[in-house]
Amino acid sequence: MRVDVLTLFPAAFEGGPLDVSIISRAREDGLLDLQVHDIRDHATGRHRSVDDYPFGGGQGMVMRVDVLDRALEHVRDLAEESAHVIYLSPQGEVLNDALVRELATYPRLILVCGRYEGVDQRFVDHCVDREVSIGDYVLTGGELPAMVLIDAVTRHVPGALGDEASPEEESFAGGLLEHPQYTRPAEYRDWPVPEVLLSGHHANIEKWKQQQRLERTKERRPDLLP
Repeated sequence: MRVDVLTLFPAAFEGGPLDVSIISRAREDGLLDLQVHDIRDHATGRHRSVDDYPFGGGQGMVMRVDVLDRALEHVRDLAEESAHVIYLSPQGEVLNDALVRELATYPRLILVCGRYEGVDQRFVDHCVDREVSIGDYVLTGGELPAMVLIDAVTRHVPGALGDEASPEEESFAGGLLEHPQYTRPAEYRDWPVPEVLLSGHHANIEKWKQQQRLERTKERRPDLLP
């Protein structure tokens, strides 16, 4: 999968969470081709302005449609794959497991990170395929949401986790939260591991795990249950 990121702050993607662990290995193995591009490279004029005052008045500045459009067209032409363009916005559909799995099926994503008061609506209307939010709150820019999306989606790229079954046992797979996890020592400070996990009886273990997933989901996220 190829992911292109359009941002005013490319340095935000250097030496961070996308350069360690699973995501780093996916990049090294060629499973994730991550490219970061500076929107400001496509600004013109003496001041290389990327934003301006909003028509109709209001606080803050708005990112310009002409600069964004030039940046997007330039990035589109860097690879042959058809790209699904996503604008990270608090007004978008909330990123959840179903959406993550869908986005993982695209061969190429282009992520646009907004700043200031947002972007000119004409860019969203004519250039963006969908808006995506990571939650009902406002951040200073789209860079952190873009990293969250990249991390979540990369986990579903075949081969990224090594164990192909791993994503199916995590929280939200099948619509339920994940069951509790335990490891050695089997007992610590009178806190024992559930006996069923030490029994070696795989059918009983699987039944226990499923029951725990149901109970956890009912207690913590009843909205996920049908």
